[in-house]
Amino acid sequence: MLNYIIRRLFVAVPVLLLISIIVFLLVHLLPGDPATVMLGEESTPEMIQALRAELGLDQPLHKQYLQWLTRCLSGDFGRSIQTRQPVSEALVQRLPVTIELTLLGFCVSIMIALPIAVASAVRPNSWIDVMGSAFATIGISMPSFWLGILLIYAFAVSLHLLPASGYVPLRESVVQNLLHMVLPAFTLGMWLSASAMRMIRAGMIDVLERPYIRTARAKGLSERRVLWHHALKNAFIPVVTILGLQLGRLMGGAVVTETIFAQPGVGQLAVKSIFMRDFPPVQAIVLVMAISMLLSSLVVDILYSFLDPRIRLR
Repeated sequence: MLNYIIRRLFVAVPVLLLISIIVFLLVHLLPGDPATVMLGEESTPEMIQALRAELGLDQPLHKQYLQWLTRCLSGDFGRSIQTRQPVSEALVQRLPVTIELTLLGFCVSIMIALPIAVASAVRPNSWIDVMGSAFATIGISMPSFWLGILLIYAFAVSLHLLPASGYVPLRESVVQNLLHMVLPAFTLGMWLSASAMRMIRAGMIDVLERPYIRTARAKGLSERRVLWHHALKNAFIPVVTILGLQLGRLMGGAVVTETIFAQPGVGQLAVKSIFMRDFPPVQAIVLVMAISMLLSSLVVDILYSFLDPRIRLR
């Protein structure tokens, strides 16, 4: 297992290099002089020259890339042009918010999708199945920003049950932290739960028709054991692939959710940086998102061996 993980990490190196080149070229894809675009029309020639020297824009392109990559590997993503704060410091402050929101959203999606999918697969074409399909259709069709606004209006403005925005760190208050995370996590998890429910349902219907399920029932095993131990475990193998990749996409989806609920995460930082043409934070955030996608793909491959021992990691 350890050898497999090391080999996968080596395979990921060329992919990361390609991503780093694309991220680095983001600045150079800007029309005109990048330093002038970042500082705006009111910038002075001295300010432009200082920024060009800071970003290394006065050097050949390959030297700029190597210097930028070397700094990134040492954890130095440069400084924000607008706030002058080190980008790595801003990421350290904001990443825990985004990671917590992503994990809670993932948990919410599984808690919603799993029971509905199993109930729909056990009784296909029943009213439960019809309601589950309607739920999935609504969940996939409804934009997350619209769902977030509806939840704020219902639970914060009308019922006064939950806060509409803001964030309280876990170290200050666990209860207040969870109260502030309920609506954002549900907003983020709803979209994934709809697609996960359809995949789990399809996998369960296919597995329930297999001969070994009939054999398990013929042996007198309880229906609960047949469903949750034999059927669901095998139905989850293709689902894990999708869920693992969606976990990486959830971090991208946090951009919208954090903006709606005013949570100080990486997504909110990305939006602010894009509007302010502050490209060092944008480059770092895109790089972090790409690494999270690669890591989630690796975790999915490792989970295969636990779900199905016939699959050997070579």
